[in-house]
Amino acid sequence: MSDNIKTITVKLAAFVGCALFLALMMGLIFIDVHWMNNALHETSFTEVFQEIELGAIALMFFAQAYRQVNLRYSLLLIGGFFTCMLIREMDFLFDRVHHGAWVWFALAVTLICLWRAARHLPATLSGLVNFLRHPSWNMMAAGLLTILIFSRLFGMHELWETLMLDGYNRTVKNMAEEGTELLGYSFCLLASLRYLWDLCRLKPEKTGIAWQSQY
Repeated sequence: MSDNIKTITVKLAAFVGCALFLALMMGLIFIDVHWMNNALHETSFTEVFQEIELGAIALMFFAQAYRQVNLRYSLLLIGGFFTCMLIREMDFLFDRVHHGAWVWFALAVTLICLWRAARHLPATLSGLVNFLRHPSWNMMAAGLLTILIFSRLFGMHELWETLMLDGYNRTVKNMAEEGTELLGYSFCLLASLRYLWDLCRLKPEKTGIAWQSQY
């Protein structure tokens, strides 16, 4: 009985915490639109926090890759993936070097991470399976689908031009697209925190069998 109550309490607390975090993220969009005169651009609160979330995710995975020997190369690969997403989000900075230069920086990160992971392929695959078996993968997948698929389709010019006709306002489209992306990044951050928190609570040598016994 007490274990059931504890589980319900923990899950409700996590739900409330996630709800408050998402409400805070929505507040950033409100600030950009209402107080910053529709300032949804590269230096808006919305886009800056997207980059902060991506940077935080990448750094956390790289930090755990240093600590978790058994999962090092899978964590390195995941961290590299989010680093590439960060580079893409900050393309306006790399454009100062050369238009489209972000591609080369992202490609360099990709090759380095793939090279390290490929040299230890069994350990990499085992680590990726460890992540996919963890409950946080479901939220991570939802976040990635929101970012990579839904937000791209939801932000299509044709959709909003047809919807608003002669009253087409690009800021409305940008708000919808960037807000959806922020939601996806928030899901990814919350999922990363859950997974990496559980890793921190385990001894490195036990990470390979932890999720089967705990969930």
